[in-house]
Amino acid sequence: MVTTGPRPDAQPALARCLRIPVEQFAAEYWGRRALLSRASELTSGFDDLFTADAVDELVTRRGVRTPFIRMAREGSVLPASAYTAPGGLGAEVGDQVSSDQVLERFADGATIVLQGLHRLWPPIIDYTRALVDDLGHPVQVNAYVTPRSSQGFDPHYDTHDVFVLQVAGEKHWRIHEPVHVDPLGSQPWTEHRAAVARAALGAPAIDAVLRPGDALYLPRGWIHSATSGDATSVHLTVGMAAYTRADVVSALLAGVGESAALRASLPVGIDFADAEAFAPVLRETVEALVELVGQSDAAGTAARLGRRFDGDIRAEPLAPLATLDALERLDAATAVRWRGSLRARIVASGDRVRIVSRTKTLSLPIEAEQAVRRIAEGAPIEVGSLPGLDAESAVVVARRLVREGFAVAPA
Repeated sequence: MVTTGPRPDAQPALARCLRIPVEQFAAEYWGRRALLSRASELTSGFDDLFTADAVDELVTRRGVRTPFIRMAREGSVLPASAYTAPGGLGAEVGDQVSSDQVLERFADGATIVLQGLHRLWPPIIDYTRALVDDLGHPVQVNAYVTPRSSQGFDPHYDTHDVFVLQVAGEKHWRIHEPVHVDPLGSQPWTEHRAAVARAALGAPAIDAVLRPGDALYLPRGWIHSATSGDATSVHLTVGMAAYTRADVVSALLAGVGESAALRASLPVGIDFADAEAFAPVLRETVEALVELVGQSDAAGTAARLGRRFDGDIRAEPLAPLATLDALERLDAATAVRWRGSLRARIVASGDRVRIVSRTKTLSLPIEAEQAVRRIAEGAPIEVGSLPGLDAESAVVVARRLVREGFAVAPA
């Protein structure tokens, strides 16, 4: 499997959120401990990703609809009707953001939540894709815009790891250690509401004011709440949905259909209320499951997880008009590169080489294998320099790769 687009060893998308080396973060903090990084300790701020002006543009000019926007006040999510309205002539939808209502709710102390910015806002689209490549886990990004001296949500925990990136204003964060370690997506904080509330009354592990350019890492399960300062606060929450060993188990169990013993019907007249009678069925099932798991191989299990991962992320977007224009101009002097974050397998067999992604398969003559593998390394290369092909054949292969969305020809 290849996942490319240039990915320097420094993992820059991840490194810019950390005051410590990526290797130390991975070994000592990832999924274990919270980490506060001050702007003075980081290489750059975050205003290249998002700004207060971007909030106003999304609310006023982008036609944002639910669920890409929501609002909350004092721990309660407001009904969509409180901040949306029909789009008017030519946009007959009933849930477009209403700037008038957003202003009214915001002035009353409600927090604006702009969700799914990794699908809406170009700088964050690009950054998210790079961060996914660095982490190897799916990523989503929301923005939280809180009016002065307000709190949008009560103390709670998330079921995914997060980076909090402060963009504008200040926010006072109180962080407490988990009451439920490493919660899964099916184990929300509301299942431990009382314990979370009690923990939030104790001494915090981190009690700090985040200012523009500061970053805070929280593993899933860490309890947090935040209150804005004397001005509007804007921060990005980068949610990282880490795959877990429970996901590996799910991938293993996805192969139960390969076991004849596990496919077998349960006995006629089985009584699930009779635990003693059910015990032999359970024992035989566990034995068959142990046998199946024992026969599982890393490649097959990883492939199942890989297919899920492919569905959770997005490759670099393709510009239809620019791509067709590039195809018209593509020649031996054109530089092409692999499409960013596109995961695919390159399989050589007989007289063909196949490129297999989640959505399609492209088959080319075996003579193109070296060229395909060179492009898949990620760095741009002139078409006429592709190995194993003459200039005319290289142009044909490059055009196929660009046309089918495996490679791009930057302007």
